[in-house]
Amino acid sequence: MVVLTHQFIHPFRLPLSPPPSSRISKTKHNSIIITSSSSPMDTPQTNHLKFMDFPHLSISNKNLMVDLVSNMENTLSPDLLPSSLPPEVQYFENSSATSQGTLHIRSGTNSSLVDCILGSWIHCGLPNGGALDISTLTAYLNSKTDAPRFLIEFLQNSPNSLILILDLPPRKDLVINPEYLQTFYQETHLDELRKKLLELSEIRPYISSSLYIRALSSPTVISVSIDCESGGAARLEEIIQDHVGPIAKDMLEVWLNQCVGIERGVDESEKVELKKRDVLIKKKTVEMDLASSLPRLFGQDVADLVIKAIEKAFDIL
Repeated sequence: MVVLTHQFIHPFRLPLSPPPSSRISKTKHNSIIITSSSSPMDTPQTNHLKFMDFPHLSISNKNLMVDLVSNMENTLSPDLLPSSLPPEVQYFENSSATSQGTLHIRSGTNSSLVDCILGSWIHCGLPNGGALDISTLTAYLNSKTDAPRFLIEFLQNSPNSLILILDLPPRKDLVINPEYLQTFYQETHLDELRKKLLELSEIRPYISSSLYIRALSSPTVISVSIDCESGGAARLEEIIQDHVGPIAKDMLEVWLNQCVGIERGVDESEKVELKKRDVLIKKKTVEMDLASSLPRLFGQDVADLVIKAIEKAFDIL
């Protein structure tokens, strides 16, 4: 989730407190009223379409996210179980419909290297009439492999600018495992992708104020702010279509081919350490971010449903 001061926690982000226009309404008895727009007629298929609709993104941004999700799911199809999320978790909103969210989770099969893939988009109305939009796609691997996971996230509160996080976060210490550094970050030339983006005058490095988040990132992370104040929304569209899109697709291909597509020998002691590390990161995600942000924006009942679904997928219940 994202707080309005741009501190990042995986896997998808929200403001720590909702804007005045999206305050949770209360009855005269001070009980919280929370609504979900999912109807009894909604099915997993229709709600998956809601997630893939990305209705608040620009055309180029939407096309990119749809391409990435489709490529990931199509490639990993034999290794993924169907989504089992209830409709009210797949799509949810607050009582005034100023904040909406989707959650898409597919767990891996028993024989897969994939733990789960998680996608989401969040739309929050802002007091000034604008909006904050966050879209995320991330994939976790299980302890059968030590390969990095995949993460892409867009945070946008202006038609002319956004923040992009694109990374293959490591799951081992790169200092004591130089082979890991070489295999996943040097030989894949990921740093060249980062440098290519930074050649554009509208793009600058973005540094999270959270030391914890920075500690989780790889040395080749693409963490940038894109500001097209002079060129406007049209220039931002152009950058996403011509520059961000190809780089994001290249990075996903690296992850699919080098991280999921290749078996790596992991002994039992390594599996124990990998699982311990993965669980700590997942728990930190829920504790630091979801547990405080979701209730403020969507109400406790909706937040509990969403958090429980994520904890179940993370196997940390």
